[in-house]
Amino acid sequence: MRWSKSCIPTLKENPHEAEIPSHRLMLRAGLVKKLTSGIYTFLPLGFRVLKKIERIVREEMDAIGCQEVLMPILHPTDIYEESGRLKSFGPELFKLADSKKRTFALGPTHEEVITMVARDTMRSYRDLPQCMYQILIKFRDEIRPRYGVIRAREFIMKDAYSFHVDDESLDLTYRDMAKAYSKIIERCGLNYRMVEAESGYIGGDESHEFMVLAGNGESEILSCTCGYAVNLERAAARRPPEPEGDGNGKQPYREVETPGMTTVEDVSTFLKVEPAALVKTLLYRSGERDIAVLVPGDREVNDIKLVRVIDDPDIRFLEPREIETLTGGPVGFSGPVGLPGGTVIYADNLIKTYTEMIVGANKADHHLAGVRAGRDFSIDHFEDFVWAREGDLCPLCDKSMTLHSGVEVGHIFKLGSKYSASMNAVFLDEKGESRPYVMGCYGFGVSRMVAAAIEQHHDGDGIIWPETITPFQLLILPVNVNDRKIFETASRFERELEDHGLEVLLDDRDLSPGVKFKDADLIGIPLRLTIGKKLKEGKVELFHRGTHHIEEVPLDRAKATIMERFAV
Repeated sequence: MRWSKSCIPTLKENPHEAEIPSHRLMLRAGLVKKLTSGIYTFLPLGFRVLKKIERIVREEMDAIGCQEVLMPILHPTDIYEESGRLKSFGPELFKLADSKKRTFALGPTHEEVITMVARDTMRSYRDLPQCMYQILIKFRDEIRPRYGVIRAREFIMKDAYSFHVDDESLDLTYRDMAKAYSKIIERCGLNYRMVEAESGYIGGDESHEFMVLAGNGESEILSCTCGYAVNLERAAARRPPEPEGDGNGKQPYREVETPGMTTVEDVSTFLKVEPAALVKTLLYRSGERDIAVLVPGDREVNDIKLVRVIDDPDIRFLEPREIETLTGGPVGFSGPVGLPGGTVIYADNLIKTYTEMIVGANKADHHLAGVRAGRDFSIDHFEDFVWAREGDLCPLCDKSMTLHSGVEVGHIFKLGSKYSASMNAVFLDEKGESRPYVMGCYGFGVSRMVAAAIEQHHDGDGIIWPETITPFQLLILPVNVNDRKIFETASRFERELEDHGLEVLLDDRDLSPGVKFKDADLIGIPLRLTIGKKLKEGKVELFHRGTHHIEEVPLDRAKATIMERFAV
């Protein structure tokens, strides 16, 4: 292919809206063109990368017996009402009305659609297990699209769904899918971690994410040298026990004045203690219940965990006036001692390690020191509420965990009967009894993989494509296209190497060598054949983009050297 005949609109300057390298380089290298916020056109170079990733995905899905289908993008919203998921999608669900005023949604995922297929076609245990997948555009009305195609409103995803008679059958497919995802990412040349994850609005009892490690990734994970890894949203905070407090537990707590000290930082500085010595009391309303959640002073509540534990997506903080009515004290001085009956007190699991604590006194400008749970107040439930952090202990080996950033490219879920039960999707078992399918679902971000690859493989000059997903394998760069011998040599290499199956881009533009070299580095093709002044000496240059290594090769050996490199 000739550059002059291709749509490769490279940019010299960094686009002002691009926040991270992949977004910046996808725009500068002419892989994508922005239409509007969170919506992009994939141009020829970017589309070639997409198709290579899709091919790898298809090959690995087919290898585990998953069958490709194609489902509608336009969904009647009553299927989400049937599954009970219309509310949980919230504002991210794109909605529209047809000419008859019926409400539809642009598909964000396809659990409901595929469940309806199974409900009507898989009526016996003999029809199971089944696994089907598709590669399709998805839509989510992101409130704040960012990072280019990493968090977009329209994106390309492979989604697969499996149907089983029992959990044991689901587990086999789940493990096969995990292996397939690992192979996909490895074949794309990326370093990754499989991590425990939150299920979010998809639901289910167990899920894992596949994170491509990248310094500018939007997700964070904690990992241990033993191999354990977990998404920060899911990670449980574990640290060594707190040192024993003063006294033997027989001394009563004492009230201390803390004038104007409404924050953990204020109180800990004033009392000359570490923030972890304090316990924050956060007050919420869930339905008709008042709920107190106790967390260490140096930790923050993870709202995802809070909603999951309380099982209420509408849980909210109490307003200042409500706090004063409940506790008798103003905001900043709430504590668990003396809360009214009926208030449900939850505590993070870390509170189990406290022998005594400093808490609010439910009284302006006062705190209580030396407070002990079980003696001075009762905790109704211990749960995992707070964000974990680097240095917290691994649940498998008790070593400190390390924080990494990454781009989530895959997510697999054990759904159980969440959708089949609510949508009455059942089969007849061996006894002739009706049972809901046991289901799994498995998403993989195809367009997101393009950005993830760039995040992991780039330098100050541009992209460095892994060989399996590069848009072209070889870039031929004749330094002077007006030099007849140089250009004829370049054209001969192009013709002969393409005849042997190599994907070749010939830069036939009549531009300065400096501009062409910069563009070559920017688009990141793994190998560059430079034909210039040394042709008079019977030599050409091979430039290896990943290492910046330049090797001079005799003209009569260049073709064989290139073919050996790509095992053609």
